[in-house]
Amino acid sequence: MRLLMPMIDGHRRPRGPYTVAAALLRHLVPPAMEWSADLVEAHDVEILAAAPELADLVPAGRVTIDVGLPDDERILVPAPRRTLRLANGLTEFVRDVVSPGQALAVCNVAEADPTDLELLDVMTRRIPPATLTIMLYSGGPEPAADTRDADELWAVVDRSMREGFLHAVVELGEQGMARTEPGGPLWWRFAQRTATALGGLGRTTEARAVWDRVRAASQDPKMHAASAYGTAMLDARHPDPARRDLGRARRWINQAIAISTLLPDPLDRAFKLGFDRNGLALIELRQGRLGAALSLVESAIELARELGERHPLHRMVLLANRAQLLAALGHTKEALDDYAAAIAIDPAFPDYYLERGNLLFKLGQYEEALADYERAMRAGPPLPEAYYNRAELRTVRGDTRGALTDLGRVIELDPGYLDAYINRAGLLAAAGRDDEARLGVAAGLALAPGNAHLLTVLGQLETAAGRLAEARTALDDAVAAAPGLAAAWGNRGVLRYTAGDVEGAVEDLSRAIELQPQPDLYTNRAIALRALGRDADADADDRRASLFS
Repeated sequence: MRLLMPMIDGHRRPRGPYTVAAALLRHLVPPAMEWSADLVEAHDVEILAAAPELADLVPAGRVTIDVGLPDDERILVPAPRRTLRLANGLTEFVRDVVSPGQALAVCNVAEADPTDLELLDVMTRRIPPATLTIMLYSGGPEPAADTRDADELWAVVDRSMREGFLHAVVELGEQGMARTEPGGPLWWRFAQRTATALGGLGRTTEARAVWDRVRAASQDPKMHAASAYGTAMLDARHPDPARRDLGRARRWINQAIAISTLLPDPLDRAFKLGFDRNGLALIELRQGRLGAALSLVESAIELARELGERHPLHRMVLLANRAQLLAALGHTKEALDDYAAAIAIDPAFPDYYLERGNLLFKLGQYEEALADYERAMRAGPPLPEAYYNRAELRTVRGDTRGALTDLGRVIELDPGYLDAYINRAGLLAAAGRDDEARLGVAAGLALAPGNAHLLTVLGQLETAAGRLAEARTALDDAVAAAPGLAAAWGNRGVLRYTAGDVEGAVEDLSRAIELQPQPDLYTNRAIALRALGRDADADADDRRASLFS
């Protein structure tokens, strides 16, 4: 075993995000361009995100339009999960270019940026030690004190925000605020990025405190409107529905709208007022008022017409939001038209391919949905959701092997993707691959103990194996955890029939049919009804089952 390159110092100061990745890429990319330029180009997005200094060497083939937009028009904030996508893409590149039997040594790991820690974790998990052994050391030399001025810090914060390196935005944004005059233009930019990044990381209390600091430091109406909007979104977008305070969110967004209405510049007013109305539309949507949400988004689209060619991302988001609402209201043709218009604005942005693909899937337009999922896959680094969605499509089309391949890919990319474990276990059980299904259930339950879907599959497996007591425990727990889950009732009905409790089987199967009528449920209930001598009822169930074919 030999070192791939000299030991890398992983300390995040002074470079910041992807200190380790950039050093590794500077070593690997130039020779790779000589013998496998196609491989480099296939990973252009992740290479340039981690090591922008390689831009002269690596052609950027997949570029979103935000790259050429001014600062005030770059409104999209990448989700925190984007760094996992980048880490997977970088890992696949490293795996494919290194020679077997090499080692990578990194010191100062305890001081590494979260982007590098995530990358090292993914590389350790996905690259076999026989190909690359990764050796990590917590100690190392202490770098010089951070003497960067506000402008230098801003360059890193701005890049980090565009790429989704939210932890670095928070850390360096706070430093930038400390080195600028409160309420000034550069201080405001640091504050806005810091609060937004904190919200994206789920650190809502800290984000709210930064927005409060903005209100205390400034009398600028644009800052107050933006901070009111940002505060509203902390509640409206909270990932835990139980912790959303939509009433408080409405009060803050109304304040934002009131201020934006009074902005003197007509272009500022049109953009900011439309932006705020779109935020209020999210609150209306989450309160179940789809018509009101649609009216707000349409008013925002009308305002956006006043902006001319400016703010294309704003228009793209509004069109996609209207498409989502139109689809929910059953106006599918109009929704598809809006998705097409949104995608045309930035064809390199993957999210709306996924959304349109999901709508096409629901409409039964499987080929078109498949094309959209695969466009999303090609648009950037590995995207677990695209593989998951394609697996669902393949399942409906009877391609179990392809679906299992896609679900395995999802779990490889994101070991925390619970739904992939659920669907894979169910497919394996249906295919009679019980041992593999059992392993999948165990892996899923390790992530989510008590998950009703996984317990249902476990009960099915235990029933097939003749372990009826264990099956009953699993299915009782599934029914208790999710009383609305038809599969849990249906599988418990099969178990009770197997155990000789025919009356109980009919009871459970009837409940499953109430929740979600399926042909196999009618067929199984017919068998139980005949065992009770209720032939007429059984015949009726057989007829109902036949209607599904």
